[in-house]
Amino acid sequence: MKKGWEIKKLGDVIQLEYGKPLDRGYRKTDGFFPVYGANGTLSRSDKYYFNKPSVIVGRKGSAGEINLTEEKFWPLDVTFFVTFDERQQNLKFLYYLLLDLDLSSLAKGVKPGINRNEVYAQTVKIPHLSEQQRIVAILDEAFDGIATAKANAEKNLNHARQLFDSYLNSVFSQRGEGWVERRLSELSKIHYGYTESASLEKVGPKFLRITDIQDNRVDWHTVPYCKIDANDFIKYKLVHGDIVFARTGASTGKSYLVINPNEAVFASYLIRVRLNSLELQPEFLNLFFQTQVYWNSILSGVSGSAQGGFNASKLGELVIQFPASVNKQKSIVDNLRLYRNETQRLESIYRKKLAALDELKKSILHQAFTGEL
Repeated sequence: MKKGWEIKKLGDVIQLEYGKPLDRGYRKTDGFFPVYGANGTLSRSDKYYFNKPSVIVGRKGSAGEINLTEEKFWPLDVTFFVTFDERQQNLKFLYYLLLDLDLSSLAKGVKPGINRNEVYAQTVKIPHLSEQQRIVAILDEAFDGIATAKANAEKNLNHARQLFDSYLNSVFSQRGEGWVERRLSELSKIHYGYTESASLEKVGPKFLRITDIQDNRVDWHTVPYCKIDANDFIKYKLVHGDIVFARTGASTGKSYLVINPNEAVFASYLIRVRLNSLELQPEFLNLFFQTQVYWNSILSGVSGSAQGGFNASKLGELVIQFPASVNKQKSIVDNLRLYRNETQRLESIYRKKLAALDELKKSILHQAFTGEL
């Protein structure tokens, strides 16, 4: 350990003060609830008003989350705020120190929370004030650079995602000659899914639900099972080329092209579209379900509860535009598949870069609090 550093318990360095709920009659100021980092006016709750910079530590809900505030704030009852001896400790140093400790790992309970005595028991290494200030200057500069690099990587990641969407939408908006229009109901049979309880036990076929479809993929190993009689199984069985469609909730409109499925049926919050015409390829229809034209139709047609919804009748009314030539459809599908593979490769590169930057930040923090900077 470097000369001038001391090993201490965190409770000897900081105190975590409990936040308090504001009186309901004074919670709102100029249309906004006063929370840490936000301006407001003093009230009967001024006992809990804190008018100096501090570090906020999530106590419940966002347990262990660390935030720095350099403005006046009301510490809420789900948080702690840090007090300390300003003659011996630097606020920014304590902020970085708490980030390095990963206090969220101390969270316990059904509604995870952290106990401040367990926080106080953490062993930390503390240098003198001038050394703290030197470390903060290094970390500030390093993290500014990392933040800039992350912003650029996130921008590039978004651009990569937008590349495919832009190309896809251009295919359907600049159709050219040889395209035709049909209502989906003219080309397919549309059915609601099967109503039954899901089971982890192998009591029947796999039971595909909305929640099993993530990022346009299904991990069939994690899909549950359901009981179903032979006649219903024939009616609700999924086959290669079916497209299932979320009809309610936040995922309304999300679709999934079924490829060589396990023995499976689909649940009641899904709608199945099964083409009964050789005019249209399932893979091409699935591409249409990803276009802005399609999503505009979904957003304008959502109805029902607060969660929204879209029914089979409205789905059947959708006008599908496609090349009359099946070979042309296949060519477009192949080209878009290649384009998607390339954009996904770019996305993977930028996601890895973002992960590497996060690891770099953790590494620099670790070096700072082991006396290696």
